[in-house]
Amino acid sequence: MSEQLVPPGAVPAGGERALAQLVRQRVADRLAAYAGERESAGLPAEDDAARRATVGLLLGEELGEQRRLALAQGGPVIDAAVEDRIAQAVTDALLGTGGLERLLADVAIENICVNGCDVVWVKDAAGGWRREAPVAASDEELVELVRTLAARTGGEERRFDRGMPRLNLQLPDGSRLFAVMAVTGRVSLTIRRHRFPAASMAELVRLGVCDEQLASFLRALVRARKNIVIGGGTNVGKTTVLRAFAHEIPPQERLVTVEDTFELGLDADPVAHPNVVAMQAREPNIEGQGGIDQAELVRWGLRMSPDRVIVGEIRGAEVIPMCNAMSQGNDGSLSTIHASTSRGVFTKLASYAAQAPERLTLEATNLMVASAVHFVVHLGWDAAGRRVIDSVREVIDADGAQIVSNEVYRPGSDGRAVPATPLRTETLNDLVAAGLDAQAAAFHWWGAA
Repeated sequence: MSEQLVPPGAVPAGGERALAQLVRQRVADRLAAYAGERESAGLPAEDDAARRATVGLLLGEELGEQRRLALAQGGPVIDAAVEDRIAQAVTDALLGTGGLERLLADVAIENICVNGCDVVWVKDAAGGWRREAPVAASDEELVELVRTLAARTGGEERRFDRGMPRLNLQLPDGSRLFAVMAVTGRVSLTIRRHRFPAASMAELVRLGVCDEQLASFLRALVRARKNIVIGGGTNVGKTTVLRAFAHEIPPQERLVTVEDTFELGLDADPVAHPNVVAMQAREPNIEGQGGIDQAELVRWGLRMSPDRVIVGEIRGAEVIPMCNAMSQGNDGSLSTIHASTSRGVFTKLASYAAQAPERLTLEATNLMVASAVHFVVHLGWDAAGRRVIDSVREVIDADGAQIVSNEVYRPGSDGRAVPATPLRTETLNDLVAAGLDAQAAAFHWWGAA
């Protein structure tokens, strides 16, 4: 029997995708059976490296079997390039993120938006959108991909169905995925990439987020244990800046981080932050029980002897325990919030406090905020469309329905922060004690006045 070779790049009978699905299912079944045998024998589960090796072995055997069957039946032999693509697709599906793997491997991509399996858009670091190839064969397959990714996060059940049509989770590379179904015309998901997981003040300067002088000022704020809220719009880099601030915290300090979904990853660096407790909010189970929100986690965190409490993002009732944490000895705490201006941060804090169970009045909220928050750092976009710090406010006091603050850095003509109102003397003294160059700082403000 002579071999019938498929022309290079051609798809074998039945379709390349169909063959990939068949091989994937057979490898998955054998992998599950092998895991069951190990468990029955009292052996521990394979680690990632061993599991990857096992998948590679089983995949080679299954592809070899497909070649043998093709020859025995007089069918075409699979082209080597097609076989390589099938092997990669199966490996991505079983060990990676399926059709999303190739997009997540592109370090230039910041956002991945899937509006149905075959309507895929990505946004690059320059802010441009482009259309990409489908990430699944159908919306049903896309749902299964999301469920598989959720199952791999471990630790708790994460449903994704009509009864729970949203899912929020962290992927293995640290990216954040949010998916919805039933409430949209098609299954949709959005992935936000974190391109700078180990950010520092030096990195912010390199990226053009701030200049060296402003970086020195911000570094001193952290070291002087000032409570800071970082504000800005969606996807403007608040988490990256928060990581850079945290990078300045001495390693001997104990940190408690509270997040809706794990993103900060401070506990992943045992050298920079060896003493970290990272907590994540939990969705209710299928009976609607067991949900734990960020507000409760902040209260728990205060009982864990933290030197600083870091809330990934204030978005609701956690504003009150967070302010309590900032004003009762946990100075140097950090958080982020969505706000279009630095002054607008105070409005958002007040609106969240008004919706909290405590139902604080505006005056009471402002007094709480003024006693807790020392500085607001705001991010925006400069005239060239780059992410920048555009405003820094020092909180002075509360006066009834108003928060009194000094904008020590304001947006310049190009949208970037420039020196404005000088710091109060007592604040400047605190920062100088924390390492800020007094002479340079004095010239920076009074020389620019």
